[in-house]
Amino acid sequence: MKRLKRNIAIVCGGDSSEHDVSLRSAQGLYSFFDKERYNVYIVDVKGVDWRVELPGGVTTRIDRNDFSFVEDGKAKLFDYAYITIHGTPGENGLLQGYFDLIRLPYSTSGVLVEAMTFDKFVLNQYLRSYGVSVADSLLIRKGYEQIVSDEEIEERIGMPCFVKPASDGSSFGVSKVKNKDQLAPAIRKAMMESPEVMVEQFLEGTEISIGCYKTKKKSVVLPATEVVTTNEFFDYDAKYNGQVQEITPARLSDDVTERVRQITSHIYDILHCNGIIRIDYIISKEGKISMLEVNTTPGMTATSFIPQQVRAAGLNMTDVLTEIVENQF
Repeated sequence: MKRLKRNIAIVCGGDSSEHDVSLRSAQGLYSFFDKERYNVYIVDVKGVDWRVELPGGVTTRIDRNDFSFVEDGKAKLFDYAYITIHGTPGENGLLQGYFDLIRLPYSTSGVLVEAMTFDKFVLNQYLRSYGVSVADSLLIRKGYEQIVSDEEIEERIGMPCFVKPASDGSSFGVSKVKNKDQLAPAIRKAMMESPEVMVEQFLEGTEISIGCYKTKKKSVVLPATEVVTTNEFFDYDAKYNGQVQEITPARLSDDVTERVRQITSHIYDILHCNGIIRIDYIISKEGKISMLEVNTTPGMTATSFIPQQVRAAGLNMTDVLTEIVENQF
């Protein structure tokens, strides 16, 4: 008997500054998915305008009551949503709550985990309580900027430091601040992306990024990627405009490699993650491993970190995606 194909929605777009980056990830995912096994559609979510791409380049509206659409005069439902939105609503728990309500399985972690990993300050405090090393940081909320003075920030956090949106999935609004006179404009810039801003201690060392996924049958920590850039930091241009050298596997000692793997697997379990995540770290000259960020919807273009790491591990992206989807059924 012929097995019925599952309908897979690659959900992309979103309402952040990285809308177009998300569309590129969707195209990457579409190229990786097994079309013999699944009917794969790209769904672009922007505000309340949700559209699915049909063959021939036409689009039609998604019915948000049940996430269905009409093709060739017939209503169709999805069996699974692969979320690749960088930012709201796909990286902060909003879309996950919607899918929970309509009982549609999806690729990311649940509402609480997504909300927490989206808020960098909250995540840092939470993981610190489990013994994970993170940079010291302060939170500044819009309208309450005067509660903490520039002098207090300089004394507490030190210079240089990073000023970044606390609740945002993008690379926009991030500044490396070298003296306290630069704090106010950097905070204003970050607040254009998020009403909450994190001022974070600068950590010197080797920056790496490492992927991980787990299913009922296996636990996979991928080879790490070392990030080398001549820019001040791994900013938007470094990330998306090629101003970076990405070395996979990272040039780490066997001891550090194993410790990074263990910490990554541990964080995945602490957060009770689902699907593929990517964690960024700074490793000091002394070998101290400090977590920077947990990304629950990592980029998925052919040159993104995760596909690079999957290839370096001798795995196939098509097989990995199939494992992740089928783990929900």
